[in-house]
Amino acid sequence: MDIHCHYAVREADVLLREAMPTAPAAMPFTSEASQKVNGAQFAAIGSRLHGVQERLEDMDRLGIDVQALSPSPGQYFYFADAELGRELSVMVNNGLADVVAGQPDRFVGLGHVPLQNTEMAIAEMRRCVTELNFRGVEINTNVNGRELADPAFAPFFAAAEELGILVFIHPLGFTHGQRLTEYYLNNIIGNPLESTLALSHLIFGGVLDAYPGLKLCVAHGGGYLPAYWGRMDHAWRVRPDCNCNSAHPPSHYLRQIWVDTLVFERDQLDALVRVHGADRLCLGTDYPFDMSEPDPVGFHSQLDPAVREKVLGLNAAELLGLVVA
Repeated sequence: MDIHCHYAVREADVLLREAMPTAPAAMPFTSEASQKVNGAQFAAIGSRLHGVQERLEDMDRLGIDVQALSPSPGQYFYFADAELGRELSVMVNNGLADVVAGQPDRFVGLGHVPLQNTEMAIAEMRRCVTELNFRGVEINTNVNGRELADPAFAPFFAAAEELGILVFIHPLGFTHGQRLTEYYLNNIIGNPLESTLALSHLIFGGVLDAYPGLKLCVAHGGGYLPAYWGRMDHAWRVRPDCNCNSAHPPSHYLRQIWVDTLVFERDQLDALVRVHGADRLCLGTDYPFDMSEPDPVGFHSQLDPAVREKVLGLNAAELLGLVVA
């Protein structure tokens, strides 16, 4: 089961262009060379990003039984005004729901919420769960530069905890990427750096204390924190400005969240299993983009069979509330 893959709804992009002809770029810190490569990439994957048939063929070829479809990060649309953002979210979610309804044995849905307005985000999240039977929602690592630990988003996390659904955190480049423009660094380094910052604010800001039942899964192996949490724990122990909102060392909270296994190197996968634990890891591919894992099942082949079974599907099925035969 693939917990990290994307689907884009064309109609939402059309509506955005009509309503906001000068909408900001999704990843502004991107060199001309990278923009050219991205243009060719999107032309090549369009039928997969927006379609189903070739996606199903790829899933069969890669050994993926089920995809948890989440919106393409380029369709977060947080920059739109609240009403347009709500309309775009509804359009994206209805499009995802149509895909899931057409192949309910192969797809489950993770919805879109207009986090630029917390009340609207909560309402749309509830609709995703109660009407569309989605198993969670996907959100960015920040909302127009505001940290997820901002008190304005507390009701959203409270509602997600109450509903018992997954909140999948997926970045869209680094917000201050002036030094990451070349060589696609705003994705290569910027995406996991964004996740690192978002998680750090959620931990140090006390959000995970306030909502201990919140189900969080973070893309790209959880960013850099799973490999360097010792420095955070040390700061929490020795500095009063670092332990003023959280009751436990940061590593305590890291082991409460889930992360995907999109780390590309088997040594790093082994380290995730050793440090983060087999019960909190889920296969993720980032399909259909070029930064996806090309052999997701084979990548996990060196794991102990019992661990591999959990990571390849059992953990994700439990996390998403699916029945495991």
